[in-house]
Amino acid sequence: MLEIQIPSETISTPPRPRASPVSGEYGCSVCHKIFPLQRMLTRHLKCHSLVKRHPCRFCGKGFNDTFDLKRHMRTHTGIRPYKCELCEKAFTQRCSLESHMRKIHGVHQQYAYRQRRSKIFVCEDCGFTSSRPDEYFLHVRQHHPSSPALRRYYRRQAHESSSFASTDPKLNPYLLYSAPAYYM
Repeated sequence: MLEIQIPSETISTPPRPRASPVSGEYGCSVCHKIFPLQRMLTRHLKCHSLVKRHPCRFCGKGFNDTFDLKRHMRTHTGIRPYKCELCEKAFTQRCSLESHMRKIHGVHQQYAYRQRRSKIFVCEDCGFTSSRPDEYFLHVRQHHPSSPALRRYYRRQAHESSSFASTDPKLNPYLLYSAPAYYM
């Protein structure tokens, strides 16, 4: 970390991304990890921030984005939504299932560059999963009316209706998640 000396105090500047000697690779100036894309490095740099905006409601550990928090929460809840179709194993993350399929069953899943995998919607309260957002939304609304996901949905819906002149009074389950990062 770069430090600038000013009389009687020290100011630390935030870490700056730096490109490595190999073209197309970006290195973290704090821990020296290398990333193939600038956006991956930018996301990684958040982990070095002292401010953690998303605390775990079980243990208080803080995270910089909701994806990392959701992944961590599954260590407390035991929710394992990614199930192997060839054996009884289940995983908290899709990448763990894909690794298992490759190493244990020899199944190599080939995805084209930037090809999206099928999405599943996971209830973080009980583990219910669905490939359909409307089915997931109805589940959360019926079984977990105080769910944070539902509160986010209602806040987003209120924002959407105040932003547009024409509003549709029916609920849109696709608004539960505003960005692909929330799909797991």
